[in-house]
Amino acid sequence: MIKGRFIFVLGTFFLTLLLYVDRICISVAKDPIAKSLDLSKEQMGWVLSAFALGYALFQTPGGMLADKLGARKVLTVIVIVWSLFTGFTAKAWNYVSMLLIRFLFGAGEAGAFPAINRAVVSWIPLNERGIVTGINFSGSRLGAAFALPLLSVLITNWGWQNTFYLLGAIGVGFAFIWYWLFKDKPEEHPLLSLSEKEFIVTNRQPITTVVAKLPFKNILVQGNMWLAMLQYFCSNFTFFFALTWLYPHIKEKFHLEAVAAGWYASLPLIAGAAGNWFSGWWMDNIYTKGNYRKSRWLPAATGFSLSAAGLIISSFMTDVNAAVLFLSLAIFGADMTLPPSWAFCADIGKQQAGAVSGNMNMAGNLGAFITSLAFPYLLSWVGSPSVFFYLAAVLNIAAIFTWLKMNPEKTIN
Repeated sequence: MIKGRFIFVLGTFFLTLLLYVDRICISVAKDPIAKSLDLSKEQMGWVLSAFALGYALFQTPGGMLADKLGARKVLTVIVIVWSLFTGFTAKAWNYVSMLLIRFLFGAGEAGAFPAINRAVVSWIPLNERGIVTGINFSGSRLGAAFALPLLSVLITNWGWQNTFYLLGAIGVGFAFIWYWLFKDKPEEHPLLSLSEKEFIVTNRQPITTVVAKLPFKNILVQGNMWLAMLQYFCSNFTFFFALTWLYPHIKEKFHLEAVAAGWYASLPLIAGAAGNWFSGWWMDNIYTKGNYRKSRWLPAATGFSLSAAGLIISSFMTDVNAAVLFLSLAIFGADMTLPPSWAFCADIGKQQAGAVSGNMNMAGNLGAFITSLAFPYLLSWVGSPSVFFYLAAVLNIAAIFTWLKMNPEKTIN
């Protein structure tokens, strides 16, 4: 990755980092929010799931807008909207208001990753797509990981409302920087050399200059699309636990102080970043050897296998270090599935990659919505988190077989 492409990837990396810092703040602030608004654990589950529902429902519209209007304008608006609702979270005065604000916050964030994926189609050569996708998603994991202890300190010393105000202000500032620096096509960027522009255009996936209008029903009748949605549902079911309930779960089960729990909960997310990097590198390595289809399914299937194993083993651990170690393996595996999943959407969608990615991410975040509710309710019903971990492991195993039927060379038309 050199020159202008490096700057582009650096920008999308920081965008995803900011996105997940804002997203995970609600998990760290769970206890003071619950105390301030008098919310039960089940009600907090609905608060966390309200985000996932809003995020899921607006994925496809956000992706389609990116296809039509370009990632520059769409991402600028997305960052401003989600940042405003990050700040509005501090103004919630009861359970219902918090549900509504978090739903709108999720709707505001929707479309961010589909828009980034559409930009990748224009900016990144095909043989670099895996590692670039891995870098982008690692930003989200590292943002969440390092935010956990940092936000714990901020919330303890500043209060949860002031912390949300600060994050909202940072987001609005980032949106203006993005609009100023980014262009939808590398051919239009004044800072790129002519040689790099020619290199990108020659080596990226072929796209037409005029985008034919693709009816949404054409996307939905594709078997590839449904398989991508199914496996991503399974992937998000595991990962969203790390983003929502992992911190309070570790804090309560092992009787940890807030900052200590933040450090422990950050480790699986760091492992997730490493899973993205490794999977992206592995994908590109397989692709350069001429194994296009294998470069997608093998890293994904391996990731789902590791995730299932880590979840099952972690459920038997009674020591915090051992439990976090195997949960880290699970999240490492779950995040290995992301680069092939998003590259697959770009493969089959081409210039419609925004809509295709949005569709897949919609299904994935319906899995996240269920996760947010399944964990507290299963814990309440059976008194143990093990059933949740077993269920997530079964979904991971099912996703392995899904990938064996997916074909990145069969594009949507």
